[in-house]
Amino acid sequence: MNKDFEKCLKKKSIVKQPYTEALIDDELEAARRDLKRAKRTYDEFLEDLDYKWATIQAYYSMFHAARALLFKKGYREKSHYCLKVTLQALFADEGIMDQRLVDDFDTAMLLRETADYKSDMATWSGTFRAGRQNGPTHRGRYIRL
Repeated sequence: MNKDFEKCLKKKSIVKQPYTEALIDDELEAARRDLKRAKRTYDEFLEDLDYKWATIQAYYSMFHAARALLFKKGYREKSHYCLKVTLQALFADEGIMDQRLVDDFDTAMLLRETADYKSDMATWSGTFRAGRQNGPTHRGRYIRL
């Protein structure tokens, strides 16, 4: 078993959660809504190079889709980091999900943290462009899994 996943379980940052269809559907709907908002926000602020809100919204689209996958496996996260660890352990390590999707989620998580906690917009726009070049390329794949 993945050591980081074991640590998350031990710290109760990942807990067993009974599977319910309502939770999965709600998370997927939140993912769709956030992705739609991210696209709209990105288009609106493209000329200003202000990617902050679009990045946050795009990350939360991925976050909600990832939560739906965890719910399907009977788990619930209490930490963004442990959500990523669980995607790795239960999906990528098992060959169910391409490793690139977990890597993309990790990049998006870093970009969201940068957007939330670093206010220097000069470095922010550079970080966004770097993440965009190296980051998420599998648009919508989380929802289709």
